[in-house]
Amino acid sequence: MDERDKRKASVAKLSVISNTCLVILKLVVGMMIGSVSVISEAIHSGVDLLAALIAFFAVKTADRPADDDHPFGHNKVENISGTVEALLIFLAAGWIVFEAAKKLMNPEPMEGASFGVAVMLVSSVANLLVSQKLFQVGKETSSVALQADAWHLRTDVYTSGGVMAGLTTIWLGEMLFPAADLHWIDPLVAIGVAMLIFKTAYKLTVESAKDLLDVSLPADEEEDIRKHIMVFAPTVRGFHRLRTRKAGASRFVEFHVRVDAAMSVDESHRIADMITDAIKQHYPGTTVTIHIEPCNCALAQEMTCGCLLSEKDKMDLRAKAPAQAQ
Repeated sequence: MDERDKRKASVAKLSVISNTCLVILKLVVGMMIGSVSVISEAIHSGVDLLAALIAFFAVKTADRPADDDHPFGHNKVENISGTVEALLIFLAAGWIVFEAAKKLMNPEPMEGASFGVAVMLVSSVANLLVSQKLFQVGKETSSVALQADAWHLRTDVYTSGGVMAGLTTIWLGEMLFPAADLHWIDPLVAIGVAMLIFKTAYKLTVESAKDLLDVSLPADEEEDIRKHIMVFAPTVRGFHRLRTRKAGASRFVEFHVRVDAAMSVDESHRIADMITDAIKQHYPGTTVTIHIEPCNCALAQEMTCGCLLSEKDKMDLRAKAPAQAQ
């Protein structure tokens, strides 16, 4: 396991430990004071724990090298795990709404709201710190599973803050206005938490599932790849059939490059390797497949050149050729 993989596994393990502690803490306090919003947060953290376990398993599995049964690697395990996590969050949010609605119709007195405020504060701070670390490592390593786990925890920061605000209102209300019945706030806040969870689950489903359908890389990444190819003009006289996709943290890029028909196989292979290295330097871990095609055009910048299949490519090459001549 290289340093990159060790970092991914280490931060995933940190998320598992953090969520385990928070689930126990919230569940104990929620049952002790009879708060459905705190218990809903315990369920939320329980889902986060399960998500963290799935993410830990996913990053360990996705980093396994390709084998005979999986010649393209195991990267899509991360996408599958992210999709499963999102579906689990949908279920948890539905359960929270069901329980909160029952308590909203039959409010019950709550004792010790201050304990709930304290545990929500601890939860918010802990999840904020862990989610920042997950986001950092997830983006640096392009890990879908770690970024999905980070979004879970970041949502927990907001929901814990909402629950803390609701419990604070009840706590202060009991001291300042003893006759007022504010216990309906607790289940109402729990429903608000569930709505935010639904929103996060939808976003995670879209983000995780799209790569299972081999959606192209984002437009800005494809544009970067085009620029890396164009650097080699006018030796590269044109390119077309650019296709991209992503699986987990790995990108796959393939395209056809047109070069001088008289160029040797050795030289064209060297050019292909140089293009591949340039793309991989910008996007580590990318698998690049290049098909070389002959071009009989004398100059790439000529308007009559049939090798360049798009006007945009022609314009880019014409603009680049004079600069290189200088």
